[in-house]
Amino acid sequence: MSAAPVIAAVDGSADSLRALDWALDAARRRAAPLRVVHVRQYAAWGQADVLVAGEPDAEGDPVLDEVRARLADRAGDQVVEYIALEGVPGAVLPELGGDAQLLVLGSRGRGGFAGLLLGSNGLAAARDAECPVVVVPRPGREVHGEGPAEPGPRVVAGLHADSPDEGVLSFACAEAARRGARLQVIAAYPWPLQTWSAPGQMVPPPVGQDAVEHETRVLADGFLAPHRERHPEVRACVEALPGDAAGHLVAASQDADLVVVGRHRRRLLAPARMMGSVTQAVLLHAASPVAVVPPAPPEE
Repeated sequence: MSAAPVIAAVDGSADSLRALDWALDAARRRAAPLRVVHVRQYAAWGQADVLVAGEPDAEGDPVLDEVRARLADRAGDQVVEYIALEGVPGAVLPELGGDAQLLVLGSRGRGGFAGLLLGSNGLAAARDAECPVVVVPRPGREVHGEGPAEPGPRVVAGLHADSPDEGVLSFACAEAARRGARLQVIAAYPWPLQTWSAPGQMVPPPVGQDAVEHETRVLADGFLAPHRERHPEVRACVEALPGDAAGHLVAASQDADLVVVGRHRRRLLAPARMMGSVTQAVLLHAASPVAVVPPAPPEE
């Protein structure tokens, strides 16, 4: 049985061509075929969401012709498929994840407003696709904070110690193993804690910051333990940091190979797919590619 493909969504923009290069490398690391898809957009009210074009259309698609020329001396023996679709990209792209192991796209395409840091198609795919989605940013994004403590390849994962996402840790560990990278797990905790005894009156927290930080690190190490066993070749470390999780992850994205974050699980009172504020902020501001991992389906 052949491996599920890595899909690169292209539209001829420089952003999508950068995503194509990232997807080609990811497909090679996974020994998977690369599927290059161009969604030719028409008005949302015009026709049905998806029409699969035949091979003659794919052969005559100018965007795919440009990709073929770009990959002519880069693909080597990599298996590459080319598909042209018609529809609304924000609706079509998430559907592509149903039979893929990864969907890769640029932070912005040809449409939208020039000032946007992330296009609507990227948001829709990251929120709705069944598979992990990697968004490749434009080069030159500046982030604030100190650089990495040591050089070398590095994968960053965000971990919520109160409600850990096993999918995020599993994906991040596997990606670090593929890249020969170390894994930096960031577990943020709220600080200062606010305790209110009466309206408008705040009292000191019952525990100190050192205790909260220690508990956060212990929890994170416990969640990471089975993944360390599965990937003993990966050097993983946990950083328990106070305050804004998004800010810490964005700062850690400097010179990182990848930042891995999760997507909210569906809840009884909120059945629609959602992305949390941390994930959205990381997508908007990280300097490295960002992988958004859907939650694992609940066990029966």
